[in-house]
Amino acid sequence: METTTPLIMENTSEKNIATFTHLSALSQYFIPFGNYIFPILIWTNYKEKSEFVNHHGKQTLNFQLSLLLYTLVLALIAIPIFVAVVLKNIPIGTFMYNENVVIKNFNFEGNIALLSIGATAVLLFFILKVVEFFLVIYAAIKTSNGELYKYPMTIPFIK
Repeated sequence: METTTPLIMENTSEKNIATFTHLSALSQYFIPFGNYIFPILIWTNYKEKSEFVNHHGKQTLNFQLSLLLYTLVLALIAIPIFVAVVLKNIPIGTFMYNENVVIKNFNFEGNIALLSIGATAVLLFFILKVVEFFLVIYAAIKTSNGELYKYPMTIPFIK
């Protein structure tokens, strides 16, 4: 006996709405928190009307929430490291000349390991943002073709 996955029959309007749900996450580049606001608005308006839109709305929101969590973890690693290294290395020879701060003998020696960890966290953040951009575009393309797409590295906050 053959088992097949159930197909969700969607029309062009549902595909467009679901595609726009993914693409609305890119609004973060123009509007603060747009990557949460617009997918939530679209998803809540159409989740009862279309199982296809419901699936993609959940995927978009779960992906954005997962990225927020990953970003917070990276920030909790990088920011304290950089602050600790800078504060530890501000020498007594800090002077004010004509409203400019001049720091003499600033030294990172002995902190290379910590700085490497902090720099790695910052680099991972930038890689995460680039990957996010391309995954959102890829998800939109898959969705516009009528496929059920699931983002990688996503924690299912909304089930």
